[in-house]
Amino acid sequence: MRYMIPLLVLGVLLAFFAVGLRHDPRILPSPLIGKAAPAFSLPVLEFPQPEATATPPLKSNADFLGKPLLVNFFASWCAGCQVEHPFLMGLAKAGAVTLVGVDYKDADADVRQWLGARGNPYGPVLADLDGRTGIDWGVYGVPETFVISASGQVLHKHVGALTPEAWERDIKPLLAAAP
Repeated sequence: MRYMIPLLVLGVLLAFFAVGLRHDPRILPSPLIGKAAPAFSLPVLEFPQPEATATPPLKSNADFLGKPLLVNFFASWCAGCQVEHPFLMGLAKAGAVTLVGVDYKDADADVRQWLGARGNPYGPVLADLDGRTGIDWGVYGVPETFVISASGQVLHKHVGALTPEAWERDIKPLLAAAP
């Protein structure tokens, strides 16, 4: 009888571990799925660098209505962003989708240098210097990519580096069926 309680506790712990091991840590639920993308108004990072006295143009949600797109939160200091970058360059070259890059909590000079060395798949690159837009979108860390319909609805959230497998399995079918 005295061995039953420890065995019961061990059984409960094993059950919790088994459930936890089946959970994919890259799948984070987003309350935005099926809703309008959060409003934003962010400065555009232009390449080459505009003159210091020039006011950078702003982009908002309204600028992107009418076509499906991917909104990719990234940063020059992000290791996962370096992993996904060649794939994003391939998507951009193929014209597969409009990519909007949101530079998350990064210095303008750093992201200009980073994209200058690796290529720029985005059109445009928006600067979220203080991370407030990322908070509105529910970004936990970078990279994170959102699939947005032509009507501005969030269809999917991908956490981590975007891969060809995730593109084919999760994102490409959504874009094909997007209203």
